Amino acid sequence: MTRLRLIPRSLFGRMLAIAAFSTGIALLFAGVTIGHVLERFVTRGLDERLDAQVAVLARAVRPDATLDRTRAIDLPEFGEPGSDWSWHIDGPAGRVDSGATPTATTFPPASIAPPPPPQLAVARDDERSRPPGPGGPNDHQLHPGESRDRSGERLHSRIMDVATPRGTVTITAIGPRRIVEEPWREAMIPLLGSLALLGAGLALATLVQLRFGLRPLRDLRTALSAVRAGTERHVPADQPGELQPLVTELNALIDQNAAGLAHARQHVANLAHGLKTPLAALSLKLAEANADADVRDMVDQIDRRVRHHLGRARVDATGGARTRTPIAPAVADLVGVLSRIHADRPMTVDITIADELAVAIDPQDLDEMIGNLLDNAWRHARAALSITANPIDGTVTLEIADDGQGLDDTAMAQAVLPGRRLDERGDGHGFGLSITRELAELNGGTVTLDRSPVLGGLLVRLTLPQRR
Repeated sequence: MTRLRLIPRSLFGRMLAIAAFSTGIALLFAGVTIGHVLERFVTRGLDERLDAQVAVLARAVRPDATLDRTRAIDLPEFGEPGSDWSWHIDGPAGRVDSGATPTATTFPPASIAPPPPPQLAVARDDERSRPPGPGGPNDHQLHPGESRDRSGERLHSRIMDVATPRGTVTITAIGPRRIVEEPWREAMIPLLGSLALLGAGLALATLVQLRFGLRPLRDLRTALSAVRAGTERHVPADQPGELQPLVTELNALIDQNAAGLAHARQHVANLAHGLKTPLAALSLKLAEANADADVRDMVDQIDRRVRHHLGRARVDATGGARTRTPIAPAVADLVGVLSRIHADRPMTVDITIADELAVAIDPQDLDEMIGNLLDNAWRHARAALSITANPIDGTVTLEIADDGQGLDDTAMAQAVLPGRRLDERGDGHGFGLSITRELAELNGGTVTLDRSPVLGGLLVRLTLPQRR
């Protein structure tokens, strides 16, 4: 069971995820902040209306903590029956609500009210002329409150404490909270829509930026594919500054591998050149002695191999490009040859290879690799072989499967080692798979072994650079 990856494997996915997360957090913060500012702005308007009513009532409070009803004027919307706007005053003389009639105990006649001492006057005339509220003389005494009415509707209030000789009088003005919520909601709906459009625009800009910013990596991949296919020798050095050190190291590695390959091929060429003269002399001796035709044919095959490696050494020395070799004709010819060699073991061979598929490799090297793999499969299959080829990311993967017994994991690892024979019944020498792997690696390819899910036997995958 595969575990869910929270972090994408690709750079594009990681950068896109980071950008999306950062943009979402920024838009959320902007929405919350702007909403809070709007709410405070609208609430301030409600507070000013409530503060105006509180200011009127504060001027109507007598020094003896009673209310002068002649000065307690209800501003518009306050005191109306059924209105959500109201006020009430609590003090030593009792409680009075908006629209209520004062009682004798709560509001004694003004003529018997004792005058306030001069040193305890509530406020100077210039201070009374300024309303309470933000910036007023009683700014520090005003504070907000929240409550609900009997129907559950939210109410907002402003409260102020007025000090008198008889004690503190608390004035409370109440208004409906919907005065704030309705304008706030009307403003937030288009705001959220605007933030959503902004988020979509930022997402589109991020996608364009990532596509454009990561294009050099895609170009680098294309350049490496061209080097692997043999059409280019190096990765172009004209790269962005961030990729320049990587390209320099890649080109140095390519040169190092090319030097090692040239050195190895030179050894092979020297060996082939050393065998050329003795083989020519042996061929003449066999011809003079009228030797068996099979023996002379075997010597001719050795001579062709020697000449082939000498030719390759000359081509590599002159910097020749890799040859474009179609796969389908090579496979068809080898199947025809092997069907005659193994005529005693008739085989059903299913070939699925497109005619246009070609690889960047010498034809004789391709024949040698496919011939080794097909011969090995033919020897161990019961009655069926399957041969397919598919292009994958600049390479061609050739799969050869049989319906034999197959190999376990340990045997698969040993099968590609030189001289290791896992089946002693035949006349092979155990070098076929190792030679195939060596030739594949010299040409930028790979050889892997697996079990065929269809036929049940061994499945060999030969991957080589594609040449279009």
